[in-house]
Amino acid sequence: MYFIDVQGTLISDEDKSPINGAIEFIDKLNIDKTPYMVVTNNTKNPSNEFYEFLKTSGFNFDFEKYLDPLMMLESRVEKDSVAAYGAEQFLETLQNMGYKFNYENPKTVLVAIKEDFTSEEFAQMIDFLLSGAKLVGMHETSIYAKNGKRYPGVGAVLKLLEFATSSKYDVVGKPSLAFYQEGLNALKKQKSDVNYNDVIMISDDVKGDLGGAKELGMKSIFVTSGKYRTSEEIVPFLEEHLKPDEVYADMADILKQMQ
Repeated sequence: MYFIDVQGTLISDEDKSPINGAIEFIDKLNIDKTPYMVVTNNTKNPSNEFYEFLKTSGFNFDFEKYLDPLMMLESRVEKDSVAAYGAEQFLETLQNMGYKFNYENPKTVLVAIKEDFTSEEFAQMIDFLLSGAKLVGMHETSIYAKNGKRYPGVGAVLKLLEFATSSKYDVVGKPSLAFYQEGLNALKKQKSDVNYNDVIMISDDVKGDLGGAKELGMKSIFVTSGKYRTSEEIVPFLEEHLKPDEVYADMADILKQMQ
């Protein structure tokens, strides 16, 4: 059984096209009736829109096999007083969901992905947190890859703010326990007797996605088709218990090993 990441794993960080072997991998799981969940940290597009994008890109799976942080946000963050930081698409999506922005005395500082955070934004976040606002990340991605460059991910920003203010933070998406539990509950609808140690997590985020999965007892497969060019950039520097169980170039490489 599988949890399968999207950005950098199924689709390219550069142009959002399917990565080599990704469509075929999903097709094989469907043919073999192997339970799986597509688990993405998408926050820019409404969940149904991003799902439809994946469908039109050639990925054949039902919405019941899809999970992203936006689908869990309303149960984790109150709507009435949020200082949100991230891409414009993310802010628009939040407003369409009914979230009320407050950049004076918010209850929650909500952080999503963005490549160009400013010093003023960090100063604002720090002031809010020191005044008692709660810190929440949409996910805990280590690195954000875009246009051939790599930026600090949401996880890195959360760590910065935690160090600056001693504020603990909560995470909505991967690799939070709540998110993975939601994914496991969905897997149980496909096969009832499922535990974390039955699941293999596939992702290009070896520190965020895979580290959290390993801590819950899942096996992990690291693909170097996204954030990292080679495993040598990151794997040797990980704690031993967080190192991936297997490393492949891309989904096509995994398919070869399954045949």
